[in-house]
Amino acid sequence: MTEKEIKKPTGTRDFFGDLEDLFGQFEKVSQRIAEEYNFERIRTPILEEEDLFNISVGEDTDIVQKEMFSLETKGGSKLTLRPEGTASVVRSYIENDLYKKPQPVKFYYSGPFFRYERPQKGRYRQFHQFGLEVLGIESSALDSQVIKVFHQILNALNIDSFVRVNSLGDAESREEYIKALKSFLKVNRENLCKNCIERMDKNTLRVLDCKEDSCQKVLEKAPKINDYLSQSSKKRFKEVLSFLKGMNIPYEEDPFLVRGLDYYNNTVFEFFCKEEDFALGGGGRYDKLVETLGGRVTPAAGGALGIDRVLEVMSKKGFKKENKEKKIFLAQLGSSAKKKAFDLFEKFREEGIPVYESMGRDSLKSQMSRADKLGADLTLIIGKRECINNEVMIREMKTGKQETVKMDNIVEEIKKRI
Repeated sequence: MTEKEIKKPTGTRDFFGDLEDLFGQFEKVSQRIAEEYNFERIRTPILEEEDLFNISVGEDTDIVQKEMFSLETKGGSKLTLRPEGTASVVRSYIENDLYKKPQPVKFYYSGPFFRYERPQKGRYRQFHQFGLEVLGIESSALDSQVIKVFHQILNALNIDSFVRVNSLGDAESREEYIKALKSFLKVNRENLCKNCIERMDKNTLRVLDCKEDSCQKVLEKAPKINDYLSQSSKKRFKEVLSFLKGMNIPYEEDPFLVRGLDYYNNTVFEFFCKEEDFALGGGGRYDKLVETLGGRVTPAAGGALGIDRVLEVMSKKGFKKENKEKKIFLAQLGSSAKKKAFDLFEKFREEGIPVYESMGRDSLKSQMSRADKLGADLTLIIGKRECINNEVMIREMKTGKQETVKMDNIVEEIKKRI
C-alpha cells in the first residue's frame, strides 16, 4: 500500500454531481441541434501521429512549440495527444476516401483534448470541445451555417452570446498583409513584448492576439487586413456578414481577430459571452488543409466550443436541466418484496420510464429517506401485504397521500402521472 496519496494530474478534473449533470445537458442539447442541421457524429482517436499537428497546426505556433503532449512508442513511432479536433477530422476524411460521399460531408464531435499550459481559471491541460466541420463545398453560406449552429446551441443553453468576425483573406491577400504588418512591427519593435518580438518573424499574425498593454497600444495604429483583401475575399466576407444579419446573429467586425492555428483563411470567428466577456469558442475556413495533409483540393470550414468555458457560464447562471417528468422511487420490504421489486423495475426500464431504487437497503425508513433526498415525487412501496395482494402502494411525497394499485396496472398508472 502506497504512503503517498495518489491524486489526479495537474490541470485535469473529475466530473460528477452537478457538474456532470451540466455536462450531460450540454451534450444532449449540442447533439440534438447539430443533428437537426444534418451533421453526423465522428469519433477520432485521442492519439494521433505527431506530424499531423506539426504540419496542420504549424511548427511555429505556440501549440506545437510549447503545448503538445507527445510520446514515443517502443517501436519508435511519435504520437501526440490531440491538441485540437479539426486536423483529426481532416485526416479521417482523407484516409477513408470520404470525398467519394455526397458533398459536403458534415461532422460533429465531442471529447477531451490536451495542451500543456499553465492551468488557470477556465483553462485545463485536459479540456473538452464540441466541434463542427463541413468539408467538400466552397460557400460562404456554410461558413455562416457553422456560426448559426453554435449560436443556436448557446441560445438553447440560455447563454447570451455574440460573435466577432474577421477575414484573413486568401493566400495572396494574407501574404501582402503580413509584409505590411511585419514592416510596421519592426519600426515599433522597442515597444513590443518579448513574445511578440519572437513571433514577429516566425508567426507574424499571432502578434495581433497579444493582450499586453504595450502591444495593444502599438496595434491601435497597425495596418488592418481589411485594406489588403482581394476582391473575391471582400465579396465573400460581405456575404458572410449579410447571412449573419439575415439570421439575426449579433456580431462585431474585429479587424485584428486571428486564430492561433496556421491553416485558417478568409472567414474567422470567435464567440463571446456578453455577461462574462470571454471567448467560448471559435473557428473559420480552412480551404488548403486537406491538400496540405495529402488529400485533394477541398474547401472546408469549422470550429469548436470550449465545453469547460460553457459549463462555467451555465453554472454561474444557475442552469438546471429540464426535468418535466416526475421522479419515481421504488422501495421494498422483505425478500419476497425485493424479488417483486426487481421484476417491476425491469418493466419500467423496458417502457423507458426512469425509476430510482435502493435494492441494497432493507430498512424501509432508510429507503424513504433516500427517496426524500433524491427529490422523488412518488414512491412505490412493496411490502409483505402488497406481495400477498399483488398490489403496489403509491405514496405522494409532498402530501403523504397514499393509495394502492394492482401490480399488473402500476406501469400504466404511473404513465398517466408523469
